[in-house]
Amino acid sequence: MSRTPDRPPAPLSPEQQETWFAYMRVMLRLGYEMNRQLQTDSELSLPDYDVLNALADSPDGRLQLTALATRLAWERSRLSHHLQRMSARGLVERSPSATDRRATDAVLTAAGRAALAEATPGHADLVRRMFFDGLDPALLPPLRAALEQVHEQVLTHGTLPRPGQPQRRLPGLAAAD
Repeated sequence: MSRTPDRPPAPLSPEQQETWFAYMRVMLRLGYEMNRQLQTDSELSLPDYDVLNALADSPDGRLQLTALATRLAWERSRLSHHLQRMSARGLVERSPSATDRRATDAVLTAAGRAALAEATPGHADLVRRMFFDGLDPALLPPLRAALEQVHEQVLTHGTLPRPGQPQRRLPGLAAAD
């Protein structure tokens, strides 16, 4: 349990409840739409895309399984099963860790990099249409600040270690690319 035993949990205020429900509606529906678009356009699932993206963001396209699980906020067993399926499709490989031979790295293959590059423009277009096009541009800085504050709270009070920092942006997601 994450609360202190000597203090009962405080209820959410009405504004907090409505904000939380709004977030949940967006998160659940957007996740569905992103998964559907990726499967239709590129035969990748959203979890596939998340793994490929995390690996592409890492030095040499590789991460130790523990670090990858932390970055994705997945259980190690879920990651292992998912990597097995992705390996069978040639998108990733497992190899002894480049830094610790007792550990295993997930490695982005050329086919995985190509699949990610092919999927990214359509994914970015969907994100733009579904998330940004209906949003007043003046709300972007405060929304980003709010999301970064929430993320910091999750990292500070959550149970997973802090993930490593991404190394780069993916081509096609940024307007300058």
